Amino acid sequence: MRPSGRKTDEMRPITIETGVTRHAEGSCLIKCGDTHVLCTASIDERVPPFLKNAGLGWVTAEYGMLPRATNTRMRREAKNGQSGRTQEIQRLIGRSLRAGVDRVALGERQIVVDCDVIQADGGTRCASITGGWVALKLAVNKLMKAGFVTSDPLTVPVAAVSCGVYAGQSVLDLDYPEDSEAGVDGNFVMAGSKLIEVQMSAEGSTFSREQMNAMMDLAERGVATLSAAQLDAVS
Repeated sequence: MRPSGRKTDEMRPITIETGVTRHAEGSCLIKCGDTHVLCTASIDERVPPFLKNAGLGWVTAEYGMLPRATNTRMRREAKNGQSGRTQEIQRLIGRSLRAGVDRVALGERQIVVDCDVIQADGGTRCASITGGWVALKLAVNKLMKAGFVTSDPLTVPVAAVSCGVYAGQSVLDLDYPEDSEAGVDGNFVMAGSKLIEVQMSAEGSTFSREQMNAMMDLAERGVATLSAAQLDAVS
C-alpha cells in the first residue's frame, strides 16, 4: 500500500495554471499533488557568445527552491552559492527542454526558463521540466503571433515523471514519503513517445531488468497524462 493510498499506476492530481505573472513572456504554476513550481520563460534577443552568428537559438534554465518549500527552512542559495544538486537539476531542465526545440526555427535568440519551487513534496525536477515546457511554449507562441518566428519550433511536448520501486512494487510519480524510502528511484524525460533522458539508481536495493521495464511502462503512461495536460494548458 502506498502512503497516499494511490494505485501503483496512479498519478497525483495535476493542474497547470497559465499567465500567472505579469511580465514574463510565458508563465505557469504547475501543481503535481503537493509539489508546486512557478515556471517563467523570458525571451532575450541575444544568444550566448559561442552561438553568435550561428543562426541557432538557445534554451537554458535556472532552478531554485524557496526557503520554506520544505518542512524546515533552507538558507537562500543566493547568499551561500548554488549547491551541486541545484546545478545538476537546472542543467537537466535546460538540456531536456532543448531536446524538444528546433533551434533553427527558433532563430538566433535565447529563452531562459526559470523554475522556482514554492512547495516540495517529491518530483520537483520533473514538475519543473513539465511546467517549464508550458512556459516555453507560451513564450514561443508570442514570438509566432508577432511574426518573429514563422515555423513552430516546439512540435512535441517535453514532460518528465518519476518512477521507483517502493515496498517491492514499481510505482508511478513518487511523492516525498515514497521517494525518501524507495529502493530504486528513477526520472524519465520524454518528448511524446521518445526518450530524452533517464536517470535511475538503486537507493537501497538493486533492481532487475523486469523492474526497469515495468517502470518504463509506467513512465510512458504518466508522460502521456502530463502531455495531455500541457497541450490543454497552452491551447
